[in-house]
Amino acid sequence: MRQDHLVAAGQLSRADVERLLDRAAEFDAALDAGGDLPASYPEKLLALCFYEPSTRTKMSFEAAMKRLGGDVVDMGGVDASSVKKGESLADTVRVIEGYADGLVLRHPREGAAKMAAEFVDAPVINAGDGAGHHPSQTLLDLYTIRESAGLDDLTIGIVGDLKYGRTVHSLATALTEFDARMHFVSPESLRLPRSVRFDLHEAGAQVREHTELEEVLPELDVLYVTRIQRERFPDEDEYQKVAGEYRIDAETLDAARDDLTVMHPLPRVDEIAPEIDDTEHADYFEQAHNGVPVRMALLDLLFQNHE
Repeated sequence: MRQDHLVAAGQLSRADVERLLDRAAEFDAALDAGGDLPASYPEKLLALCFYEPSTRTKMSFEAAMKRLGGDVVDMGGVDASSVKKGESLADTVRVIEGYADGLVLRHPREGAAKMAAEFVDAPVINAGDGAGHHPSQTLLDLYTIRESAGLDDLTIGIVGDLKYGRTVHSLATALTEFDARMHFVSPESLRLPRSVRFDLHEAGAQVREHTELEEVLPELDVLYVTRIQRERFPDEDEYQKVAGEYRIDAETLDAARDDLTVMHPLPRVDEIAPEIDDTEHADYFEQAHNGVPVRMALLDLLFQNHE
């Protein structure tokens, strides 16, 4: 991987992904064993620049940096920063680059991370740009899939908000590097954006779109469930029309294979019933935990590129 920044999953080749996931497995094993880590960066500082709320992404990047022996500096909430005074994103990241060795940026505007990367030399990691991309989430998703079902000869169903779901856009892009059959299940109003469908078809992906999960559930190795994102809807009435459209419960999974893996990038609202949590299908909490070793691997490789 010879990338200076990570702003979109499309930057990563199959070889890049496999190298990152192999490195993550090394960190994962070391963390489990309580032994020495494969790499350490006690002199490094990572800046967390989150213009939108986050629990898992922000905390796992902080945990990853501290597990690597480094530390973090946090911009804090937008309301308590110079953004409130009208400072541009370009100026903010140029200032913060002087304080840290890398930046993790979450921003409500699509393309924000790509733009920020044009103004700084320190590595920029896109932690979500509106309804655009979320590549580090994709890496931990791929790690989880590889551990449970493998990444080749894979049949995956992706359910829910496909229009605004940046985790969906990034994951689907990354899966074009592997032998994956993708089934997208959503209301008509939340189908994949035309631009994403075009890119997937151009990449030779096997893409099928559905409105009913029952059509494909028995075929699936992995069911990737997403939340209907209320905050992305320009109109509350439009959100109410599709809220609760899909709900995965024990009855739903009666038709699934015994070895089906159920994933979710979290947070969930009501799209997966709590009764699923204690079944063999549930892998979403392990998926969240995988964020630490995967992001350790990502930071390790990006820091290596900047030495």
